[in-house]
Amino acid sequence: MQEFLNAGTAFPAVLFGAALAVVVCFWLLVLVGAADHHSFDGDLGTGMAGVGGVPVTVTVSVMVVVGWFTSLTGTVLLHRSGVTGLTRAGLACAVLAGALLIAWAVMRVLVRLVRRRFPEEPPPSRQDFLGRICTVRTGSVSSDFGQAEVAAVDGSTAIVQVRLLGPANAVDGVGGVGGVGGVDGTELAALTSGSAGLLYAYDDEGEFFWVSPYDRALDPEPPRSG
Repeated sequence: MQEFLNAGTAFPAVLFGAALAVVVCFWLLVLVGAADHHSFDGDLGTGMAGVGGVPVTVTVSVMVVVGWFTSLTGTVLLHRSGVTGLTRAGLACAVLAGALLIAWAVMRVLVRLVRRRFPEEPPPSRQDFLGRICTVRTGSVSSDFGQAEVAAVDGSTAIVQVRLLGPANAVDGVGGVGGVGGVDGTELAALTSGSAGLLYAYDDEGEFFWVSPYDRALDPEPPRSG
């Protein structure tokens, strides 16, 4: 036991030992709710380093633990070798470099395993709502006003801003509110509260969806109804 205590307080194991103490204190704060394990994800870009997709605190913790164990083992072997002077100092630096390389390699392997086991899913986007059926929740929908409720793939619902092409800005005969002529010459019904609509385009600048009236009777069980 004394041998390991001596090695733990000697260079280079003492460096990793100090880092390990910080890591343990951090995870204790996470356990009591005083810190978040995603605290540093926005501060460090890990994608270029090949460790993206895993919280920074997890990758650093793995590196510190592996580095501490490797450097401790190397320091014990160095003490048992009995070398002194500059030779010992050079070997100690070699142990430090080796511990860092081994810790990095182990961390990269673990990150790849985690990515393979839990593939990263793309974040939700408003584009996911395109082509879905919505239900109007405001009294009416016009070219500058309207809200509708739409269901996502996972079953959750969201209230989105919707707009309906009116007579002044109809495109290629696509109608708007109050019986404006449609593509085939028929009249499109106005969208009122409870009406079904189809979200067919998204305006990035205005942050709203273009919607057109949708007749559920034509397709009582659409593949992506809202």
